Amino acid sequence: MAGISVDPKKLLEAGAHFGHKTSRWHPAMRPYIHSKRGDTHIIDLVKSAENLEKALAVITQKVSEGGQVLLVSTKKQAKESVLKLAEETNMPYVVNRWLGGMLTNYNTIGARIKYLKKLEERMASGELAAKYNKLEVQRFQEEIDEMNELYGGVKEMHARPGIVFVVDILHDKNAVAEATKLNIPVVALVDTNGDPRTITYPVPCNDDAIKAIDLICDYVKQAIEAGKASRKTDKPETKKGE
Repeated sequence: MAGISVDPKKLLEAGAHFGHKTSRWHPAMRPYIHSKRGDTHIIDLVKSAENLEKALAVITQKVSEGGQVLLVSTKKQAKESVLKLAEETNMPYVVNRWLGGMLTNYNTIGARIKYLKKLEERMASGELAAKYNKLEVQRFQEEIDEMNELYGGVKEMHARPGIVFVVDILHDKNAVAEATKLNIPVVALVDTNGDPRTITYPVPCNDDAIKAIDLICDYVKQAIEAGKASRKTDKPETKKGE
């Protein structure tokens, strides 16, 4: 399976090299810092490309094995990018709020999702409209909408995803913590103020620039699609009569 090649020049054009102010840096990011420009750290994009290629290979492998990629960003400027990626790849996502236990207490979360799906089925079939008055049906619809806000992105998620992709490890530290607790590998952008040691596959990168986030999401999309394609070609052909 050929890996995806990442072009450092594209990362540069997207502004992926701009880190945070030097006063806000995390010492563990030292190996990934190229230089300083004024009071801002500059990320070494050659290392970013190398790390991203490794991460993409793992994503492709997990998807080829039938695993799902849970896409996470509750940070305002990255939500649209991650939602678009989720819709284009049909992968589970969290962009509104990370609920405690989303991964570590999936039995409880799963029960709520089961209830939501049942409620949606009853609404779609007309059962609720036949049983209740308009005001009560409206309240059921409001409950469905509220639950979709919380659980809509993970309604079709398996009990455990094969891998988790996070845009900002500080903003979504709870997602990282739960995945780590369950030994689910995490691919994440790590800016100069983050600790790459907490991430299975850290990608040194500006985690605020929308162009950089969009570019990384596009690479992740390619990795997911490659995994799906590999899954199809790896299926053994069934002989007639079997």
